[in-house]
This record gives sequence, C-alpha cells and structure tokens, in this order.
Amino acid sequence: MTELSSETRDRLMVVSTATLATILFKRGLRSQFIQGVPRLTSRPLKMVGPAFTLRYIPAREDIDTIEVFRDPEHPQRKAIETVPPGHVLVMDCRGDHSAASAGGILATRAMIRGCAGIVTDGGLRDADEIAELDMPTYCAARSAPTNLTRHHAVDLNVPIGCGTAPVFPGDIMVGDGDGVIVLPRGIADEVALEGFNQDKLESFVLDEIRKGAPLRGTYPPNEETLKRFKATLGDTGSGSGAI
Repeated sequence: MTELSSETRDRLMVVSTATLATILFKRGLRSQFIQGVPRLTSRPLKMVGPAFTLRYIPAREDIDTIEVFRDPEHPQRKAIETVPPGHVLVMDCRGDHSAASAGGILATRAMIRGCAGIVTDGGLRDADEIAELDMPTYCAARSAPTNLTRHHAVDLNVPIGCGTAPVFPGDIMVGDGDGVIVLPRGIADEVALEGFNQDKLESFVLDEIRKGAPLRGTYPPNEETLKRFKATLGDTGSGSGAI
C-alpha cells in the first residue's frame, strides 16, 4: 500500500468527518463512521493516519492472567512497540467497554513513538491522564478494570470491526469532534480532494446563512449561489457540486 501523501494528509486535516461521511454516502458507503466512540482528548486535536489494527476476543480466565504482560510478544504490548509512526492504533473490543483496552503508560509510549492516535470501541483506563496527551484518542468509555478481565489480544494488523465500522489495515482514519470515520485507502486521495473543495463551498454557504440568506437556493446551492462562490475563488472550476 502506498504511503499517505503529505498533500492528502494536509487536506484531511481540515476536512470535517461530516463532509467525508456525505461524500462516502454518495459513493454507496454507509457504514464507515465508527459509532459510539467519541473523542476523549480534552483539546480539539484533529487525527489523520493509516490504520494499524489490534483485535481482541473474549478473555479466558485460565490463560489471561497478569503474568502474560511479562511477555514482550504479547499482542497488546507488541502493538504499542510496532505501530508505525504516523499511524493510528485501532482496537477491536467487540464493543465491550466494561474493561480497558489500554491505559496511560501504554498510550504515552505510543505517543512518544509517533503514533498519530488511538481508537477503541472498548474502554480506556487512566482516562484523565490520556485525555491530556498530545495525541488524539477516542474510546467508547472510561473503564478502570484491566483488559485481561474481558479481552484476550490475538491479532495485529488484520481486518477488524470497530464500533460497527469495518477497518482494514492501511485504511485512513480521520477524527474530529464528531468522531472517527474510516476512508478505504484506495479512494482516500480523491475523497480528500473532493472533501477539501466541498468544505470550502460549505464555509461559503454557512457565511451566506449567517448573513440571513434562506435555505432555498443556498443549501443546497443553486446555480446563482455557485456562481457567487466561484467568483470568490477566482477559479470557475473549483468547489462546485451539491452539498
């Protein structure tokens, strides 16, 4: 899989997940938003990066004992030490947030290694500490119990489900205040460009609404509104299209 270009990354850093969700919907993709996984981070940090995945299955009491964490090859520990810089660690906890999928020490180590963010449909412990890290983090809930009480880590960098969304290794994860959306890697570049232009149009439309313009003819924009928008760009070929 090709690396995410700096141009695409820069575009996605300013495009909202709401805009991306609409663009994917127009392409027939309806299940790419990760449901029930809000942003934990206390600051409005934007998240963009390819997915590096960790899959959990239900824990089993006879093998998920505290001693397993002494093994450097334990998949949870290995995920933290091998997630590539600039990637987002995405964890599949089957939507079970009654136990943590990671805690403050692991999240801090991931941040120091250059991880672009953490997303889990399970819980996170040490949540106040993680919320203050200089790395975007999304989780289903704050949860103190260790992951071993509910989760058994099994696979790295395999296709997973996270919060009802399918996530394949290398898919592009984009997170903002609304949550996280998954862009299939094969269309991420073109979706980023379309979203960048669409957000410029929507910013113009919002300004028109603030000035008192009615919805009719403004949202979605008619030809007259689009003409005025293009005039602000000085480029009749950019930003056109319905919202």
